[in-house]
Amino acid sequence: MHLSRSPRRRTAAWVAGAALTAAGLLIGPPSAAAGTGPSVSVDAALLDAVDGGGEASFFVVLKDRADLSAARGKRAHAARTKSAFTELRAEADSSQRSLNSFLDRKRVGHQNFWIANTVKVTGDEDLVRELAERSDVAGIVKEQHYRLGDVEAAPSTAGTDADGGPEWGVKDIKADQVWKDYDDRGEGVVIANIDSGVQYDHPDLVANYRGNNGDDTFTHDYNWYDATGECGTGGDPCDNNGHGTHTMGTMAGRGGVGVAPNATWIAAKGCETSSCSDESLLRAGQWILAPTDRDGQNPRPDLAPNIVNNSWGGGATTFYQDIIEAWNSAGIFEAFAAGNEGDGATCGTTEAPGAQAPAYGVGAYDVNGRIADFSGFGPSPVDGSAKPNISAPGVNVRSSWPGSAYKALDGTSMATPHVAGAVALLWSAAPSLIGDIDRTRTLLDEGALDVEDTHCGGTAGMNNVWGEGKLDILASLDKAPHTAVTVSGEVTDKATGAALPGVTVKATHDATTRSVTTGPDGSYRLSLSPGTYTFSLSAYGYATGTVSGVELITGEPVTQDVELAPIASHAVTGTVLDVTGKPLAKAVVSLPGAPVDAVTTDAKGRFALPKVAEGAYTLRVTPVAPVMCNGAHNGALKVDGAETAQVKLPNRTDAGGTYSCAPVTSSWIKGSTDTGLTGDEDATTVYLPFPVRYYGVTYTSASVTTNGLVNFVQPHLGDYANTALPAAARPNGVVAAFWDDLVLDKRSSVKTAVTGKAGSRKFAIVWNKASFAAEPSVRISFQAVFDEATGAITLQYRGAGSSILQRGGSATTGIENQAGTDGLGHSFDEAVLSDTTALHFTPKDAR
Repeated sequence: MHLSRSPRRRTAAWVAGAALTAAGLLIGPPSAAAGTGPSVSVDAALLDAVDGGGEASFFVVLKDRADLSAARGKRAHAARTKSAFTELRAEADSSQRSLNSFLDRKRVGHQNFWIANTVKVTGDEDLVRELAERSDVAGIVKEQHYRLGDVEAAPSTAGTDADGGPEWGVKDIKADQVWKDYDDRGEGVVIANIDSGVQYDHPDLVANYRGNNGDDTFTHDYNWYDATGECGTGGDPCDNNGHGTHTMGTMAGRGGVGVAPNATWIAAKGCETSSCSDESLLRAGQWILAPTDRDGQNPRPDLAPNIVNNSWGGGATTFYQDIIEAWNSAGIFEAFAAGNEGDGATCGTTEAPGAQAPAYGVGAYDVNGRIADFSGFGPSPVDGSAKPNISAPGVNVRSSWPGSAYKALDGTSMATPHVAGAVALLWSAAPSLIGDIDRTRTLLDEGALDVEDTHCGGTAGMNNVWGEGKLDILASLDKAPHTAVTVSGEVTDKATGAALPGVTVKATHDATTRSVTTGPDGSYRLSLSPGTYTFSLSAYGYATGTVSGVELITGEPVTQDVELAPIASHAVTGTVLDVTGKPLAKAVVSLPGAPVDAVTTDAKGRFALPKVAEGAYTLRVTPVAPVMCNGAHNGALKVDGAETAQVKLPNRTDAGGTYSCAPVTSSWIKGSTDTGLTGDEDATTVYLPFPVRYYGVTYTSASVTTNGLVNFVQPHLGDYANTALPAAARPNGVVAAFWDDLVLDKRSSVKTAVTGKAGSRKFAIVWNKASFAAEPSVRISFQAVFDEATGAITLQYRGAGSSILQRGGSATTGIENQAGTDGLGHSFDEAVLSDTTALHFTPKDAR
């Protein structure tokens, strides 16, 4: 049923109550003149977008904030990140519960975030008004997009060193002198960026990517995350802009481009191409604090990086300062570009988040020591704070570029990774500083070379043009605590004496673990705080080596050479069965993290991994698309001889575990009551004979369309273009029985039927002989059946004959939640259906 309403103007009280400051948000409660208007801040851009009947995506920011004092009080990195993650998740789950219930009752899909305690929704002026009147809401802001630093290719390579020597910026901040004087290149520190992605196999970056297994295989889970979905379904890191590869190179690249070339790096793609959306940045910000697998599941805060670079920004942000404070509470140092909106003279041109007080913002200067014309000056236009905090090389900066190339670029985006890399050097050489954000900032500030320019306010020591001055990491490190003990050595094969590269060396003391990998010559080096350590050395094909009770005393370096004993290898064979117990062909069998080539099952479901070293592994079996209702298997595998495994795949579940999918025997229900649907692009409301609970929300009616959809969220026309599920684009909250561009003519109908007794009834929505708009002579029948007793949903088919269209060649089948963020897509444009296909989606509380 199509809904519409006449445009109407906002009342004077509504406009007054939503009055905005220059920063873009209402500060404090509205005046008495606001009458019954909203009691929270509302973004002016949002008001404009929804005026006159429009809709927009926006974020509802809640008032409650997590207490992160416990995280700040912990010393070990893993303990701090875990504590912060736990508190943030718990606070969001609790304080968002009432808002979620409200949105569910309104049939409004929503996407929840925990790191900033905010909820994303799409709606109109009426929804904004109602949300603004809630006592638990602090602000309502329109979704924004932020720029990656506006960069330009430098006109020449002057000031760069293309022969492998340190680049001019690396030398200018004296990083190369730190390498020489302290023998420190960032070992044992994990650095990250939120950017456009990274070419992980660039020659200058591949060796110290944390996902590199050291044997030409890679594990991207927990080391890479694409919050944007732009890299495709393969899961491998990508960079569709070049910006992220460039900034990562300046932080951790080899070959002279990077400040900390032995730091370990990971990355989150939070920018779609040349801009970054609020949603992607929130996802990426959460991942930095609690890395997940590539699907965004199974968070591991213990694998969070130590440092994160952010070379993006623009205007006045909304809630990103909450993310900065969460990172800092967890001991994660952040650096932000101060923005490229300067003109060499005008004050107040820094951009958020670098312009926000909690952020460490970075300005840019050139090879001649002059502030860049584009570098943003303070004071902050957002909150009046002194900005930037410091300045670094940002003109004609040469670094890595996709395609295993190099490019020289300008921007505060190029300056910021110099600071992030410098912190990696500082924390590597002075590990007592790891996680101490305030002391680290102080040392950076104290070491910086003062540059007097007070035309925007400040002093020679701290002004709104240069901040604290020019970054000098050698001077900062000279001022740092010098209590660390150097542990170095060589790892060799016990049988042959050959050097072993790629061995992971972990040093553990008081729940704190630092790790490095051995270089091509088998050597390793770590700077550690004094104490008693246990060292664990592991590599594929070798027994783990352990050295316990190693006492480290300041001023007494330790040399520790270790031999690892090779172990035997054996064949691992087996059979993969689908959820029905039948052999499954073309399933991919792998051992994640091990240098063993993945294999594919044959027509009888058989596989063979011919040579696997003894040890404990995860055996992963992934069905090839179309995945139908077969889920992925991840099970423990212990190899201590020839092994045979039989794997029956589990039922697929959605990401949240809300529904599972299983094939069942088809049991067709004949429709009896006509809905009146007819023609092309028609929709009607069907009232349900019993309440249907779908993704946590109970419904008594649903919209049914000619194009094979049951839509619980809202009536929706113009849904002829199907998409894979789940998808953020509307329609959301759908059951896609057979989503295609269909037409109901005189031979077609959509009917409903109810069977069974109260408490165990089934309700069927039946499309009979619907024709395809693309080929009207071809028809298909299908139905969606809702089970009162279990809450399950069954999709089944008739007339799915030899035609590709009838078998689903241009259709979508499956289910999706109200925000389009989770679901179970069974098929998308795949000819996999037949008359015997019956798909059963069961909620977790009925299993």
